Amino acid sequence: MPILNRKKIRPDVLKIYDDGFKEQMAGVLEFLSREENKEFNFQTLYKKIMDANDLFFKREKSVEELTNLLTEKERRFMINLLRHGFDYGASLEQKKSPIPDDVKIEKIYINEIPAEWQIVPGADKNRVLLYFHGGGWIMGSPNTCRLLTIELAKATKMRVLSIDYRLAPEHPFPAAAEDCVAAYKWLLSNDIKSEDIIISGDSAGGNLTLATLIKLRDDGIPLPAGAIPISPATDLSYVDDISRLDDLFIKNGETDPILADIGIYWWSYIYIAGVNSQNPLISPVFGDLKGLPPILIQASSCEMLYSETKRFFERAKEAGVDIELQKWDDMVHVFQGFGLKVLPEAGDAIEKIGQFTRKILNK
Repeated sequence: MPILNRKKIRPDVLKIYDDGFKEQMAGVLEFLSREENKEFNFQTLYKKIMDANDLFFKREKSVEELTNLLTEKERRFMINLLRHGFDYGASLEQKKSPIPDDVKIEKIYINEIPAEWQIVPGADKNRVLLYFHGGGWIMGSPNTCRLLTIELAKATKMRVLSIDYRLAPEHPFPAAAEDCVAAYKWLLSNDIKSEDIIISGDSAGGNLTLATLIKLRDDGIPLPAGAIPISPATDLSYVDDISRLDDLFIKNGETDPILADIGIYWWSYIYIAGVNSQNPLISPVFGDLKGLPPILIQASSCEMLYSETKRFFERAKEAGVDIELQKWDDMVHVFQGFGLKVLPEAGDAIEKIGQFTRKILNK
């Protein structure tokens, strides 16, 4: 039974979601048409995931029990399908909205970590927005967030370095966080000053943004000028204790078309891979937040992650962090990219990100 209540979604937002979903489903169908992918019945697997998702929202079984309703081979199949569909949809969007010829895209390796420079005209060569993509720690790449990060580059007048960090289950925690920290240290080693760097990311990438700040602070490494987590995941403790899912997380499932009916419970489980889910580098809301640099968080009040985002904001505020939470109503998870150039709220949010970067970089 679907968690999402389509009647509660603003009509223009629902149309954009439906159009994007069709593009991703085109990628799913292309994936399923390949001979090597005909071993499993997608509809049967999807129903199994959705039945478990219903139990997840009812908090009736542990995340471990729900995850293990799928075999390891079934999970691997679904991950490959999701990755293909996500990337396929992003590539279609770039065909519809081609990247301008004057935007420079340069693929590089940071040690062995793939990454991508995105440089718009007028970008300050000495300032870098270090970006970590979303995708639930199991999918995504610089390609899947490229249209968003280019708009962020324009708004901030900074060079963007988008990181293709390692993904679970091939590389569970702490691999992704290690790659993010390594990318930041690489910038420092290449004569980019810490005060000229801002770290940002969406969803899982927002989680990694906050984890990176905590790790850098703990290791005594000079901190960036600031950070911009977009719709970040901050509390994965439900992986060890399903009762920790708060009521607003459950309620907002009805108004979150991005996360409600896709089965995020098992993504978190395979990412954590048995580590204590209250580890601050997994769930930053449990960390010591003192001494972190200025942070701007953007989120929608009706997305599933809003309650934990708000709790992180409140804890950081109590710890003396210069932090701001900007929220929008009637939006979806990472609406900045979802509604790019279509929803006025997306443009407003990106403009506010530009304002934040100018404020903290020009002190």
